Amino acid sequence: MSSVISMLILSSCGGSSVNTGESADAAKAGAGAVTYMLDSTGSNVEWLAKKVTGQHNGTVAIKSGELQVDSGNLKAGKFVMDMNSIVDLDIPAGDEFNAKLVGHLKSDDFFASEKHPESTFELVKAEPIAGAAAGAANYTVTGNLTIKGIAKSITFPATITISPEAVSCVAEFEIDRTQWDIKYGSGKFFQDIGDKMIYDTFVVKFNLNAKV
Repeated sequence: MSSVISMLILSSCGGSSVNTGESADAAKAGAGAVTYMLDSTGSNVEWLAKKVTGQHNGTVAIKSGELQVDSGNLKAGKFVMDMNSIVDLDIPAGDEFNAKLVGHLKSDDFFASEKHPESTFELVKAEPIAGAAAGAANYTVTGNLTIKGIAKSITFPATITISPEAVSCVAEFEIDRTQWDIKYGSGKFFQDIGDKMIYDTFVVKFNLNAKV
């Protein structure tokens, strides 16, 4: 891999990553829950990643999913991400380096999208935050994030809006990629790699919109 391509790979954005743990049993909604189907065209996952020499950002498409609401609160849900849809947005689409970066992200060094074409998030629990200010995070969400076939529990704040017709959820947090066996360029596993080191955490943002 050339030094140029090494400059175009995922890295951290600084700050604190979410706590990860062993996966837990997914939440199940009661018989009276209302199911909202995710709008795949109006939902996505954004990513932002840095290393010493720069940063990159892009999206991953959401293939399918649903959220279940009971008595005005989010009770259960799951969505599927299409890992072959990953794109980079900061390099022009026709630039050869864009194609090389995206190809590298899909390779076994990173998300191994041929072997693992889907990643998933499945809700374990969503706890309302008492007294949350308008527009601020109003839920603490815990769920199982599965990447490359590895499921880990993560917990993060989210801003969730629920109406009879629709549910929206926005959440932004950092994860440590090495927890999902993405170790390429990690300083924890490779020594003396200098500015080719890729930080272990990167920012993930869920943008979910679902309708009855």
